[in-house]
Amino acid sequence: MPPPPGARKVTQQGSTFYVIGDERHPIRDAYHTFLRAPWWVSLALIAAGFFLANLVFATVYVAVGGVGGSEHESFFDMLSFSVQTMGTVGYGVMHPDSHAANIVMIVESMVGIIVTALATGLVFAKFSRPTTRVAFSKTAVITQFEGKRTLIFRVGNRRSNVIVEAQLHVVAMLTRKTAEGETFYKAHDLTLVRDRQVGMTRGWTVMHVIDEASPLFAIDNADALKAAELEIYIALTGIDDVSMQAVHTMHQYVDSDVRCGQRFVDTLQPLEDGTFLLDLRNFHETVPDHMPRA
Repeated sequence: MPPPPGARKVTQQGSTFYVIGDERHPIRDAYHTFLRAPWWVSLALIAAGFFLANLVFATVYVAVGGVGGSEHESFFDMLSFSVQTMGTVGYGVMHPDSHAANIVMIVESMVGIIVTALATGLVFAKFSRPTTRVAFSKTAVITQFEGKRTLIFRVGNRRSNVIVEAQLHVVAMLTRKTAEGETFYKAHDLTLVRDRQVGMTRGWTVMHVIDEASPLFAIDNADALKAAELEIYIALTGIDDVSMQAVHTMHQYVDSDVRCGQRFVDTLQPLEDGTFLLDLRNFHETVPDHMPRA
């Protein structure tokens, strides 16, 4: 059925759905929204706020007058004087020469200090947020490994730092019918061959063995994946050894991202001199199981 009137479209982790009846608090959540926004949006909001404040004070200066040193006493002159006052430029050409103008100047100076402090704090908070540059393979595969069907995907650290005590939590969401005939989306924690690394530097091949205890045991082809509406959610957490702050990232695979009967192309190749070549061009590449290895 089509979304009802007034429903809000939401996209999270690649999934799109509609929400109706939620209570939004844009003012209360403004700080969180600012931190999540792209840098260009955040800086544009700060610049717009600064400009709007100066427009307000320029209008007040035009109304009360009393600004000396202005040749035309135009709105542009008052705006320039406001910017100089709030920005503490102080060229000394234009100056307040009436009680009303001095009162407005005092108020604007205090507002300018507050605005500058808030803008500095917001920029610092956004700049100091710990971030990661972790890459996930574009697809996950279900292949034979050590004689067992295994779900595999790749994780890579794109920075030269080390993510200390890197830990993965993987959850599979599957659709099923309850005894009452209702559709139910059930979350299953996937047991990994290895869910923790002492220090994550470059790559990590993550594996989940699909045995009788696995919720994916009955899924053996693309049609079964689609029928189950499989969604795999991955959370990676750890400590950045440079900033010494906790870092985290998330990723999602849907049923169309999981390839049955495929395996990843090797990224590590031995060389004649006994060293190894790490070919990251193959990080996302997959081939059918039956193809011979290089």
